[in-house]
Amino acid sequence: MAMKLVAAAKVRRAQDAVLATRPFSETLQSVFGGLIGRLDGEAVDLPLLTVREVKKVTLTVITGDRGLCGGYNSFMIKKAEKRYKELLASGIEVDFVLVGKKGITYFERRGYPIRKKFDTGQNPTSKQALAISEELLNTFLSGESDAIELLYTKFVSLIASQPSVRTLVPFSASDITAKGDEVFQLTSDSGKFGVERSELDVAEPQEFPNDMIFEQDPLQIINSILPLYLNGQILRTLQESVASELAARMQSMQSASDNAGALAKELSLQYNRARQAAVTAEILEIVSGAAALD
Repeated sequence: MAMKLVAAAKVRRAQDAVLATRPFSETLQSVFGGLIGRLDGEAVDLPLLTVREVKKVTLTVITGDRGLCGGYNSFMIKKAEKRYKELLASGIEVDFVLVGKKGITYFERRGYPIRKKFDTGQNPTSKQALAISEELLNTFLSGESDAIELLYTKFVSLIASQPSVRTLVPFSASDITAKGDEVFQLTSDSGKFGVERSELDVAEPQEFPNDMIFEQDPLQIINSILPLYLNGQILRTLQESVASELAARMQSMQSASDNAGALAKELSLQYNRARQAAVTAEILEIVSGAAALD
């Protein structure tokens, strides 16, 4: 029970971290939408928005650093292996960027092509997200990979999580400007934990007057915003994965407590039955001895 409460406190901190990054994400989305609108249909020729012929894909896989969290790590590893085989079957070359010791250990032992490795930790920081996003940006912009796919565990509830995969780079301008968000909040009622989810509207595009003169070309500004957006997406995903891992650990600890309680109950029942049988046998011996004396 104590370990469950510790995990719950960490889920709360992970939730607060996700909420803290929301204003920055909204501002980036708003400015990006305003700049795209300012271009007014002009061809946006930016490397991070350019879709190339896909000959090689880098899979970025996020797992945990520790066990005792149910199927959290194994589900993600199976998802990554399945996606790896699908891409190879399509004639596409694949390598990995691995985040989390469990995934690193698994894929290293089996000889998978690994480009870069990072630890996860229980408190993802912007510095850690920046290191990962810089590696992914360099990989894509140098042409070493034609697409970056992100595999992470989406936080659904305290008893459910969903291994997910999505294309991270190249970006889709429509996804950035038109995609809403959702946040989760840990609640408690009568000693029972729960999660409330709320959908957030898309950030309204920033309005830039037609007579506003930019010191830099809007395309250059967008080109500077996109790496910041990627960094924010990586940090958000790391935080959500940690929340999913901690929720899985909460559930695992609860299951362990329930199993221990059930085992103790069963052993107590068996002990009482054995003791009752022994007492009954002694009574029968006494009765039989008394009957023999009569």
